[in-house]
Amino acid sequence: MQAITIKDFEDWRAVARVLIANATRPSEVQLFEDDGQQALFAEDPTLRQAPTAQSSFGVPSRFLSLAESVGCHRAAGRWDLLFRILWRIKNEKKNLLEIETDDDVLQLTKMEKQVRRDAHKMKAFVRFRKVVQDGQEFFVAWHQPDHRIVRRVAPFFSRRFSGMNWTILTPDECVSWNQESLEYGSGVSRSQTPQSDELEELWRTYYASIFNPARVKIKMMKSEMPVRYWKNLPETDLIADLLAEAPRRVEEMIEQHEGFDKTADDFIKRFPNQLMTLSALKQMAAGCTACHLHCNATQTVFGAGPANARIVLLGEQPGDQEDLTGDPFVGPAGEVLEEAIGSAGLDRRELYVTNIVKHFKHTQISSPESSRPPRGKKRLHQKPNAREVRACRPWFDAEWSCLKEAEKLVCLGATSAKAVLGPGIKLTDQRGRVCGSDYCQQTFVTWHPSVILRASNAAARESKMRELIEDLVLAKDSV
Repeated sequence: MQAITIKDFEDWRAVARVLIANATRPSEVQLFEDDGQQALFAEDPTLRQAPTAQSSFGVPSRFLSLAESVGCHRAAGRWDLLFRILWRIKNEKKNLLEIETDDDVLQLTKMEKQVRRDAHKMKAFVRFRKVVQDGQEFFVAWHQPDHRIVRRVAPFFSRRFSGMNWTILTPDECVSWNQESLEYGSGVSRSQTPQSDELEELWRTYYASIFNPARVKIKMMKSEMPVRYWKNLPETDLIADLLAEAPRRVEEMIEQHEGFDKTADDFIKRFPNQLMTLSALKQMAAGCTACHLHCNATQTVFGAGPANARIVLLGEQPGDQEDLTGDPFVGPAGEVLEEAIGSAGLDRRELYVTNIVKHFKHTQISSPESSRPPRGKKRLHQKPNAREVRACRPWFDAEWSCLKEAEKLVCLGATSAKAVLGPGIKLTDQRGRVCGSDYCQQTFVTWHPSVILRASNAAARESKMRELIEDLVLAKDSV
């Protein structure tokens, strides 16, 4: 077997041309990463000769693009993989890249995606620090990429920061820009980078000002900004404190009425308290325009049940079927809830069932077979945000005040639980327990029936359905 060292993609390309021209099979050659050390055996000097007209051949442009990207990957076997695929395209299947289930193609596309994502991370997480030397200023950044992407990403920085002198240091290779050209050098350790400058405090102040506690999603944040990059970013030492303060700041935003000129209170306060009934509230709510959700909904979906109900079930918002009929929990989620209520030994006719938001929030996708309004569109549920919940919440407050005998409140899902118990509540921590709220001392938190419908498998569905029933039994039997 012939062993060949490869320096970079262009070197691999030159060698691959000669190997293909010589009819060398992938099993007859092994391509190694050039680590700068002298090879054990002398290589054929003709391996990197210029191609002749007779030896040239064409390959799909998509392969060259993928190969150039995968050439930056850190995996030792990437050069063998690229040559194997090239040989198969030339000798077996010209359309090999279109066979997405092929093992080699799967590995190639996976590695290309990893390199592309790493390049994206470098563009997003490089932070320059100002250095002044001999009266001149330039900027230095440290980054530790997963793959050898410096030369692939450096042109982006030369375009983005063309008017300043900068250097990006990495363990593999460094690159500098002098406002005219890019220059590359050997890698360095992180200890050789400057640690701070006066620009960091400005950046930290800016980051704290744009941090939106109402929109924070920790899992997504860590996915887009992996923790291992945090040590290089000046703003990340603020994150723990900002997250800890997020629930309080959300409450402040809501209390300050940010984003809304009016709420349901503007409709309710027009009606005399002595004449307030569930029937009167339902009639008033039919004309509610406190938020924009009424614009696309068919109608207001108010609560349903007897005025002397002892147990109140509070969901998130009406769904597609509820929006069309005007009644709460009559669609697929309603069927699940009906089953759970029966299994818990409760009678729905004795319960008051409602939602914290009274209009159906949704988006639309094309669905030619659908006859639901608007015609030709399928309506998909969207979660209401904190501002929409705040605008609609007074309707539930008024409902509760009319339910004179209500003594137990069951929150179905995280949206209603956070509206009742505060934005910091975690459903998984709170369910299965009795807690107090501003509404009553016997408040419960459990799964929304739609979570059961969306469960990934039968076991998950059975588990959550069992827990929903257990929580309803707890509410029924608690004293």
